[in-house]
Amino acid sequence: MLTVTGALSADESRSPFVGSWAFELPDGNPAWLKVSAEDSGSQAELLWSVGSARPVRNLEIEGDAIRFDRKLSWKPGGEANEVWVIDEPILGTLVGGEKDAMRLRVTQHREGDPGTREKIILHGRKMPPMPPRPDLSRVVFGDPLSLFNGRDLAGWRLSNPAKKNGWRAENGVLVNETPKTDFGAYGDFGNLVTEATFEDFRLSLEYNVPAGGNSGVYLRGMYEAQVVDRDSRMQGIQGPGAIFGRIAPVKNAGKPGGQWNRYVLTLVDRHVTVELNGEIVIDNEPLEGCSGGGLSADDTAPGPIFLQGDHTSVKYRNLVIEEVVR
Repeated sequence: MLTVTGALSADESRSPFVGSWAFELPDGNPAWLKVSAEDSGSQAELLWSVGSARPVRNLEIEGDAIRFDRKLSWKPGGEANEVWVIDEPILGTLVGGEKDAMRLRVTQHREGDPGTREKIILHGRKMPPMPPRPDLSRVVFGDPLSLFNGRDLAGWRLSNPAKKNGWRAENGVLVNETPKTDFGAYGDFGNLVTEATFEDFRLSLEYNVPAGGNSGVYLRGMYEAQVVDRDSRMQGIQGPGAIFGRIAPVKNAGKPGGQWNRYVLTLVDRHVTVELNGEIVIDNEPLEGCSGGGLSADDTAPGPIFLQGDHTSVKYRNLVIEEVVR
């Protein structure tokens, strides 16, 4: 049996569990697991639907089986009054001849009611290794395509049609208006996604978030470029210019709440460059794993541009995408 404690063994470094794994939860939202082989032993971190990836405890790997603890609570489908708790070990098994698929068995119960205990099965796929860092000077981008016509929401839809719609077009601006003012992970209002999906691209846009506000732009519906004001309580890996929970910007280049900011977001070969208000704050860095709150954990899949609307009010304008020409 291989555990998180003790020196790294040869068997452990060759374990097929080592790598990143993408799962889909029963409500369609993502889960992501990464298993690493470190000098001190195997380690793992898990992202479940929202928030950021967190380390697991009591990790054990033996052959084609994995076991770990990660206590958490979540709201399937984002339903406000439906909280489920996971407080028992999570068990995983490799499946398939190539050992690039995994089945996780998870036991959960409604908060405050252990009698509702039930098992759910998640099916996941191992992500391919990170590609080399692209030479962006050799990348060819296609013609610019405007994603917002300034008049209505043509080309956009709510990611979850059961949510309230706070989005509207007003004087060339895409406006989301909600009563929410806190930074809670769940909300009653909906996120907006493009009907079209994209692979690699350069996306430029402007955003205006009030002081203390919070939104986000998800590339391929997966990787969140954080949208908060310069003086937000969220800073660093959760602050202006960050890929939320994944990559911190080298500086805070944001503007105060209520002012327009400009993002240029380039995603090529799973590497991201973030320009905020004319300053490169993330420079062609590898991007491994989805951000919480997104649509998918599959790094290889195309996806929409996703504007977070389940947090606070926000405004966007001049959304233009240039797809990479292959």
